[in-house]
Amino acid sequence: MAIKLEMLRVYATVVDSGALAEAADRLGRTPSAVSMSLKQLEQDLGGRLFESDRKTTLTPLGRFVYDESGRVLSSFDEMVAALRRFARGEEGLVRVAAVPSVATQLLPLVVEHFQGNRPKVAIEVRDIDSPSVLEAVRAGRVDVGLASSAAAVGDLASRTLMEERFGLLCRADHWLAKRAQPIAWVDLDPDDFIANGLCAQIAAAGFAPTVAGARLMVRNTSSLIAFVEQGFGTTILPSLVVKSLPESLRFLPLEDPAAVRRILLLTQRRRAHGPTVEAFIEEILATSKELHWSGTVTQP
Repeated sequence: MAIKLEMLRVYATVVDSGALAEAADRLGRTPSAVSMSLKQLEQDLGGRLFESDRKTTLTPLGRFVYDESGRVLSSFDEMVAALRRFARGEEGLVRVAAVPSVATQLLPLVVEHFQGNRPKVAIEVRDIDSPSVLEAVRAGRVDVGLASSAAAVGDLASRTLMEERFGLLCRADHWLAKRAQPIAWVDLDPDDFIANGLCAQIAAAGFAPTVAGARLMVRNTSSLIAFVEQGFGTTILPSLVVKSLPESLRFLPLEDPAAVRRILLLTQRRRAHGPTVEAFIEEILATSKELHWSGTVTQP
């Protein structure tokens, strides 16, 4: 009969206890069952573990088996504990990709709350644009994506975290900054407009000529804001992107109420998530609710 892990546990407990009856009590077994397990282990090993029936003095074989049993049992117990922690979502790795505005405004709070309860979970954050987020989720390079998209994402599981209004970003000394009324599409001049990747999410017909006629396209948000600040023109951005601006810039409301960006939580539709990833998703939803994101339209 093959040596079983439980035989080694019984043997180690007998050695640690120094008495068969005490070991049986600790193991929740009868003394006869413990004695039978020891005999079976000796038969399988082909040698005696104790110098006498009193089981107080170990043979050289007994000492070697005890030392090895301690190492094996400790490793096994650590493995079982790790498996249980993973099953409870307390251990593992979560890979998340997010657009910069969400990465800076939402994820720090999510990670702080999450790791406070699950300090053994490793988190990998990628700060990339929306098309790259969708691609990373589809390819399985990340577990969770946080992005905005005008394109269909039917192949992915998605839920809307929030909707936020677009607004016009311009310098404080720009003539539009002095307007008391919300900005209309006809107020925009293509020669004075800097296009960016998020413009594709606005389907308004009145906005299309402005984007088509723009002579400058800047896709990186930080660079885009810098170009506006340097007087190259105006641009359109969602409110979350411009939470804090220098005094030299203004963020103005748009007249069109349909000019909104949706922030989506994205995962693979047919991929089963581990408990750690599920727990992280729940933390995202809980934190976005605390921030009053869920189901809201943030004003510029």
